[in-house]
Amino acid sequence: MPSNSTANPSEFPRDNDNNNNIINTGHIHHQHTPSSPPHATPTKRRFDDLNLNDRSAPQQPTSPSSSSNTNTAYSAPPPEEANNKRSRSELFAASSATHPTTAATTTTMSAKLKGKRPASGPPEIIDLTQGSNNSAGNSPVPASSSHHGGGHPHVRGPPISSSSSHNTGHRTSTAPLNPKGHGGNLNKTPGAGRGTNYLQTHIGARRLVVKNLRPVATQTQTEEAHYARIRGDLDAALKAVFGGQGAGAGGAPAFGGHSPSPGPGLSRSGMSSNTTTGGQPMEKLYRGVEDICRRGKKESAELYEWLKDRCKAWLNSDEVLKSLLAASPSIAADRGGGEEDVILLKAVLAAWKRWIAQLLVIRWIFSYLDRSYLLPGGGGTTAADGKGKSSGATGKREGPTSVNDMGISAFRGAMYSSRSRNGANMQTIGARVVNAVCVLVMFDRLDDNRFDSQLLRESVAMLRLWGVYGKELEPKFINESREYVTRFAEERSESCGLKEYIDACERLLNRESERCDVYNFDSTTKRQLKDDAYQSLIFNYAEKLLDSGSVAKLLDANDLDSMKALYELLRLSGIQKRLKGPWEQYIRKTGAAIVSDTARGDEMIIRMLQLRRALDVMIRDAFCRDEDFTYGLRDAFGFFMNDKSVSSSWNTGTSKVGEMIAKHIDMLLRGGLKTLPKALLSDVKDRQDAERSGIASTADEDAELDRQLDHSLELFRFIQGKDIFEAFYKKDLARRLLMGRSASRDAERNMLAKLKNECGSSFTHNLEIMFKDQELAKDEIASYKTWLAGRGEDSLVAKSDLDLSVNVLSAAAWPTYPDVRVLLPQNVLDHITTFDTYYKSKHTGRRLTWKHNLAHCVVKARFDRGGPKELLVSAFQAIVLVLFNEAEEKSSEGILSYDQLASATGMPDAELQRTLQSLACGKTRVLNKHPKGREVNKTDTFSVNRSFTDPKFRVKINQIQLKETKEENKETHERVAQDRQFETQAAIVRIMKSRKSMAHAQLVAEVINQTKQRGAVDAVDIKANIEKLIEKDYIEREGGNYVYLA
Repeated sequence: MPSNSTANPSEFPRDNDNNNNIINTGHIHHQHTPSSPPHATPTKRRFDDLNLNDRSAPQQPTSPSSSSNTNTAYSAPPPEEANNKRSRSELFAASSATHPTTAATTTTMSAKLKGKRPASGPPEIIDLTQGSNNSAGNSPVPASSSHHGGGHPHVRGPPISSSSSHNTGHRTSTAPLNPKGHGGNLNKTPGAGRGTNYLQTHIGARRLVVKNLRPVATQTQTEEAHYARIRGDLDAALKAVFGGQGAGAGGAPAFGGHSPSPGPGLSRSGMSSNTTTGGQPMEKLYRGVEDICRRGKKESAELYEWLKDRCKAWLNSDEVLKSLLAASPSIAADRGGGEEDVILLKAVLAAWKRWIAQLLVIRWIFSYLDRSYLLPGGGGTTAADGKGKSSGATGKREGPTSVNDMGISAFRGAMYSSRSRNGANMQTIGARVVNAVCVLVMFDRLDDNRFDSQLLRESVAMLRLWGVYGKELEPKFINESREYVTRFAEERSESCGLKEYIDACERLLNRESERCDVYNFDSTTKRQLKDDAYQSLIFNYAEKLLDSGSVAKLLDANDLDSMKALYELLRLSGIQKRLKGPWEQYIRKTGAAIVSDTARGDEMIIRMLQLRRALDVMIRDAFCRDEDFTYGLRDAFGFFMNDKSVSSSWNTGTSKVGEMIAKHIDMLLRGGLKTLPKALLSDVKDRQDAERSGIASTADEDAELDRQLDHSLELFRFIQGKDIFEAFYKKDLARRLLMGRSASRDAERNMLAKLKNECGSSFTHNLEIMFKDQELAKDEIASYKTWLAGRGEDSLVAKSDLDLSVNVLSAAAWPTYPDVRVLLPQNVLDHITTFDTYYKSKHTGRRLTWKHNLAHCVVKARFDRGGPKELLVSAFQAIVLVLFNEAEEKSSEGILSYDQLASATGMPDAELQRTLQSLACGKTRVLNKHPKGREVNKTDTFSVNRSFTDPKFRVKINQIQLKETKEENKETHERVAQDRQFETQAAIVRIMKSRKSMAHAQLVAEVINQTKQRGAVDAVDIKANIEKLIEKDYIEREGGNYVYLA
């Protein structure tokens, strides 16, 4: 390396008075670290052994640790100069910059040059850089060549020119020493000229001997050798890694016999400093890579390409590929089924794991290359540099990839190289690996014991890292899955019913979805797989799934799970709305069967409510509250409930459903919830929905009763003939009010409010009057008792212990009841006569019609075993029981025959038989019938049951309720139909009065529109009523129109 021996005068102490200089020189040492490249700065030299003293001064021994002279003729430098003195490292560090063109040969010398000079005279100039032929003044070193641009004004170091001799192993160099400013011949006498001839004895130059002089290579040669050594170390390290030798840190597998000691921690490069690879420490390998990368981008690119070529060469070698192919033995075709590829997949996966471990060590070694050259912002080619391919406006780099990506790409390339082709179809290893993954999936689908879940999971992850998942695996997996699902659908559709097919499809879809989640398949693969499955399983077999007969079977069985699965399957394909057709068809068919079943007419509404309840639960739990199915349910109910072809089986001419709804509500209001089956009661979800909507919890009995009334009212909304409902509801309400059979008066008023809100005040006008009459009757009877008390105690009525209560009803609001002839007891007759007198005196012009068949009484009785009791009975039952008091007075046995009872009561045979049957043959038997039996004959005799017992004090004896006869039912329907005709005529008159003139078709349409709430009227009936109004001169024909007559 170039060296400069020019001394910095500021380095040496001076004696200004004597004008003497001391130059201390030392050995020249070359310091070079094997792991670091040589620096461009020259080698530092120290001059500690060379002392040039004044000739007249006594010589002092020189110590290696001190450069100062002990002669008293030399004084120490001033303090400020000593403080400004530069260190030797600074002195020689800049020598290369000061003398860039100096000789490239550096001399290592150990010698002492001793000489004397006159005490006075100019300072010496020692030229250590010039050859022996230099004459005075030829090549002096200029002042500008001194260090840092400035030198001592009196001292300059001339260059040394060395000549070597190798015969003795020593190098001897001679150099003339010329005084500063004196040129000319060196052989001049001491007195010639201004200078002194120092070649004379004791005053001239002496020979300089350099021992152990070794030639040093040039800087370029040294650097190349250094980098060549680094590349050799890296190549040996890669061979060791590929061969399974070396050590890994941080949990990586260790190769070879050297394992890192647990002593020191990780260095800044991220690896243990004592970790070795190929006999070299990791730290040294890492530093070597760093040295190469610091030279520039070209060297970094060459190193990267060299590493990539080495990795590819190893992965494509016979040692790797042939070992993989040899791991897959040939298997017979009858038992293969892709098993050969599965065995190859296991070998490839094992090789992949080994390669990942090796690649981890390589990444440690070349981590500096990753950070400085390959990563964004380093020296690699990027789109921002303009040297790589641009990827849009994002500036994504597409040049050299990281070491990790390069290693993965190299492994993938080896697996898909032409050298890896093998097998019957000459497929590459990569293609066979993809096929093996699909084979494993098929093993799982067929529940084959050769399936390996761990192998499948790791293989899919491996293909994702290779970057061939979307290009190679996904298309093949999707195609094979589509074929499998198609075969599955064909087999199941032919051999299974709808329920079994739905279950099979649901299980298949769940397994396919779960497999994609568990084994790391991509979400896009899962979505595409499901779409193909929906197409093959559902859309292509929509006819089977939407078969009306099959769907009806599931609905009949109330198979909630199957219907939910069917709806979900159809929803996945977006065809769930097509289920609405079979849904409505089933409801219409089932509802029509319920309405037309004359044998189970009493159960009509219960069955309809059960159907509605099941369908509501189906919509809630299976159809996710889909409003389309709710609307379909309403349309279907409205259709079969108003279909005249369905209700024609009853031969009533009006809505039979309206009548049965009224009777069902009557049953609820009389008996409460105990009359309903448990299937109609609310469940937990209904209660939660009610609480969320702000309705009282259905756990309360009153709230549940109100909910059941709402369900009945929903059926009421569907019927068009609401007038028939009104007629029967009014009849049943009157019976409940008069006989006190309502389970809850609040429920009665609540139902009335619901009807008023649904149909208007005109619909409930008469019903409200009925409740009002009940309130007025209480005031009327209180006034009667006050009036009776004012008459005095002489009256027989006042002295009687009979307590009479009378309900005065408005004949226009209440339904009509037949008059039943009966002979009342005398005391009751006296009270009735007295009340009639009172009422007529208070309300002139009014007439009372007594309905004894609607009366009820409380009779006090005493039994031998049961003791005193209060019997709640009807008026007819009370009349019969009172007769036995007179019979016991006449005879101790107190037996009365049927004929005696008939003559004493005057009741018709039907009423008498029904009354005696309730007293002697019912559940509560206060009379004994002779002979015993359930039927009452005219030859039977009756007596008091003295042994009657009952735990209750007040015993209610229900009257045997006669079923409504067909004649009475038909009479009610005919009366409603007649009223409907009157309403139709009234509607025609109202319309014609407002329009004055209308065509026939317009008039018929308007009449239907106005009367549809009360009841549907046929066009034939409307035309007949128009004819009647023409006969009555309300309207007339004029041309093709009807004209209203004022």
